[in-house]
Amino acid sequence: MTPSSRRLVGRILAVTVIVGSSVSLVGCASIGPVTPVAVSDVKSLSGTWEGTVYLPGSERDDVTLTIRDDGSYDVLSKRGLGVSSGKGHIVISDGRLAIEGERGRGVGTVLRNRAGDVVMKVDMTLSDNSNLSAELWRTR
Repeated sequence: MTPSSRRLVGRILAVTVIVGSSVSLVGCASIGPVTPVAVSDVKSLSGTWEGTVYLPGSERDDVTLTIRDDGSYDVLSKRGLGVSSGKGHIVISDGRLAIEGERGRGVGTVLRNRAGDVVMKVDMTLSDNSNLSAELWRTR
């Protein structure tokens, strides 16, 4: 490779990094800050939510959470080679979600960004004392 071709490759790489960084900053700015949403009724959460659960050891898992009007829920996990499911109940306490499941308990918070997008953040302690967290979005 000649010195001029190395400089050309270096310039292309530098421009790519600058453009990529600029695009990601613009994307983050459009999301804006998130604010907690006080939830007064579990019915306002009913429906299907999908997202990612972060398990101990940095493992990730895709899940689907279905919440019914009475606060009962079913969760379906799609791990690598298999599928697992669970059930539980959600009640509202001081605008936050108190979650009691077959395998543990936890709390959830509903957040909204400036664009109006809603995300549910969940932190749980499982019966084996391990912790997990999740981010879920309502499906339409």
